[in-house]
Amino acid sequence: MDNQNRGSFTGKLGYVLSAAGASVGLGNIWRFPYLAAKYGGGVFLLVYILLAVTFGYTMIIAETVLGRASHQSPVGAFRFFSKGKASAFGGWLNAVIPALIVPYYSVIGGWVCKYLFAFCTQDLNEVATDTFFTDFITDGKSTELWFCVFAVMILVIICNGVENGIERVSRLVMPVLVVLAVIISVYAMTRPGAMEGVKYFLIPNFNNFSWMTVVSAMGQMFYSLSIAMGILITFGSYMKPDVEIETSTAQVEIFDTGIAILAGMMIIPAVFAFSGGDPAALNKGPSLMFVTMPKILAEMSGGRIIGILFFVLVLFAALTSAIALTESIVSTFADELKWSRAKGTVFIAIIILGLGTLSCLGYGPLSFITIIGKPFLDFFDFITNSVMMPISAIMICWVVKRHMGLDAVEAEVTRDGHPFRRKKIFNFMIRYACPLFCIIILVSSIADAFGWIHM
Repeated sequence: MDNQNRGSFTGKLGYVLSAAGASVGLGNIWRFPYLAAKYGGGVFLLVYILLAVTFGYTMIIAETVLGRASHQSPVGAFRFFSKGKASAFGGWLNAVIPALIVPYYSVIGGWVCKYLFAFCTQDLNEVATDTFFTDFITDGKSTELWFCVFAVMILVIICNGVENGIERVSRLVMPVLVVLAVIISVYAMTRPGAMEGVKYFLIPNFNNFSWMTVVSAMGQMFYSLSIAMGILITFGSYMKPDVEIETSTAQVEIFDTGIAILAGMMIIPAVFAFSGGDPAALNKGPSLMFVTMPKILAEMSGGRIIGILFFVLVLFAALTSAIALTESIVSTFADELKWSRAKGTVFIAIIILGLGTLSCLGYGPLSFITIIGKPFLDFFDFITNSVMMPISAIMICWVVKRHMGLDAVEAEVTRDGHPFRRKKIFNFMIRYACPLFCIIILVSSIADAFGWIHM
């Protein structure tokens, strides 16, 4: 793609809302609350925030700078700064990760669509039964239908490009998402017994602290901030030269962390109120949103309306992240293969349909097939988030400090006289702490997958 003809955001607001939309996804609304509940509530939140302003900040800056300085998507950005094979590997790794994530992410997006439709049309007591979710995900035809509904929404938006597609949707959806999150959080906190959940989530109790609190919070960084997926490099390449990188990064951090906290305030107090204050009710893991929350909503006054709003919010969050992931792939096709946006979108549609169908059927007709003991969806999730993304992040740190150089990073950040307030933090993190954190996540995740430790 000719850099002169490359799409771009209209300005700072377009970038911030799009990058925040990329970051705010199922990782915030779905994964963050159950991890916070499992690993100590307030102490997990404290560790997460500390990591967000150090680890997360550093990786966002690094990826954005790589993209804006090179005007390229991940493969081209890595090549721009180094001709070495290792750098080429890192670039392609950043390009492949979204291609593996989008299909199974779209399957989960389809689950959200199904629940939104169910809350609009079905009896809530039926939706709240223990078997509703398992019956749905084991029915290959039904999951395939809703997966396709979600995938079509993504592809239509991607076809419309950066300014008319991604930015326009982000400008509309992100403010609505925030308003919905606030409304549902306030409603959840005002339920009888909910304040115990608020205290558990917001007030650190260091008796609940463990090493896994840190490891889990580090892993959550990748989900929540869209680190090492190629998204931020791609969006950086669309960023105009006069946009202040550090301030934009801080705003993305605040937006993303704020939504994660609101998600916790939506779910954890509601579960406390529903369970009569039993913390064990929080340890439901991924089923917290699709099994526990429908039960809670079915018993609430006005539960149908709140449930509809809740799943609209989750759908918006899932959609913005999926769009960003898909855009990263289409951008790579355009840069490396010189494909038009339409051709790239058609090709990624084929990938989404193929791999997504495997994930759809992995709990039903193809449940007899597993990889390292995992169904297709769980395996794709493991291999991307627990293996490929930490390696990708290590490669980003290596290219930035070894090939681009920290002086060049500073020059890009301070362009047009903009400040680099957290320069010392960035330099320390990119040299030492971020690679170490990524190695810890990688080793811990692999050890857990093979049963050597239990996270």
